[in-house]
Amino acid sequence: MQQVPHRDARWVRAAYESFVGSAGSLEPDGIDPIVAASWRRSLRNGVDPDRPSAVTVAASGELDEYRSAHPLAGAMPLVRDLVGGATGDGLVVAVSDDVGRLLWVEGRGQVRSAVDGVGFVEGALWREDSVGTNAPGTALATRRAVQVLGAEHFARPVQRLNCTAAPVHDPAGGIIGVLDLTGGSAAGSHVALALVRATVAMVERELALRATAATAADGGRAPWAGDVGPDGDAGTAGGAADPAPDLRLLGAPTLRGRRLSLRHAEILLLLAERPRGLSAEELAVLLHPGDLSLVAVRAEISRLRRVADGVLDGPLLAGSRPYRLARMLRSDVDTVRTRLRHGDVRGALSAYPEPLLRRSVAPGVERLREELEAEVRAAVHACDDAAAVEQWTARDEGAEDHTAWTRLVRLTEPGGPRAARARAHLAVLERRLS
Repeated sequence: MQQVPHRDARWVRAAYESFVGSAGSLEPDGIDPIVAASWRRSLRNGVDPDRPSAVTVAASGELDEYRSAHPLAGAMPLVRDLVGGATGDGLVVAVSDDVGRLLWVEGRGQVRSAVDGVGFVEGALWREDSVGTNAPGTALATRRAVQVLGAEHFARPVQRLNCTAAPVHDPAGGIIGVLDLTGGSAAGSHVALALVRATVAMVERELALRATAATAADGGRAPWAGDVGPDGDAGTAGGAADPAPDLRLLGAPTLRGRRLSLRHAEILLLLAERPRGLSAEELAVLLHPGDLSLVAVRAEISRLRRVADGVLDGPLLAGSRPYRLARMLRSDVDTVRTRLRHGDVRGALSAYPEPLLRRSVAPGVERLREELEAEVRAAVHACDDAAAVEQWTARDEGAEDHTAWTRLVRLTEPGGPRAARARAHLAVLERRLS
């Protein structure tokens, strides 16, 4: 039976010492599965928990030249505007490239001295295979937002720090870097995670807008630049519709049109988010808020294989150690994220009819649901399209969103009925908050 994953500092430290002391022979049961998988990778890569490999530091001149030409250089003023104030709260803001090289590390005080002391400095290569589990490196390895708290770090010298990081994508969907907050307890909070996600979403939107402008200046047309399909949704460049998703998760779940049980949809979502696969133990922890036996997981996987055999040409799943998808499955979640990356907030909202697997209480799904909503919300907050903001405020998720209603007031024509409605609703919200 599996324990519920939790992050009690003493419990995590005990599990860490047992895992490292046994050279990985004792499984870190109950640990966040993302962290546990990272510990295993760190061990396989030969990272010394007491003396992680010395990181490579670029010469200052070479680093200046390299980062001035990096795609994220132009977005750094936005990063500083959004999270720069956090450096006064005992946090360090760091941005790396797509291989884990730290390009900007900004902050001051004791936390800055602490990160300098463990080699978390500009020019350093901060990857899992050199320093073990850490938020920037693990975000690159898993291609998702992560938090690594205290003893969850594989290297003991780093275990007095917390960190939160998320990858940054270019307009084509490739990862070009990672945004990280590192420090004390504040860096491991839900607020830090929301701030990092929101900032990444806005940076990605800024990059998409710049790419669109550059394409237009060259006389071409960028994707998502006003293309509208026959149903009113935005499409791909040239007016073509988005490819039909294989997997629908934002509503009644289906695989190629065939209805899926909630459990099978949860499994496919989790595997689609982890291309490298998940063990039966990791799936058990991600699927159930209490205990779920490995026998139950394997039985559901077996049933899912039979369902998929009647829908797809060829196998859906490859192997069982770990379980992983044998093919890429495009989902309606991918459609939402792609439209967000290209600055098409209205199109993203049209493709996002309801929260991700809204009936699921699986811990792994709840986390992904919150991440997707945070991405959409952040894009709305940064949006200059009044119709898109109004579309959001008409939804359950946006009905109490003070920031969105404030933005709608600013974007609507003064004196018009939309502005009057927005001001009235905002006044009600402010009375509730006062």
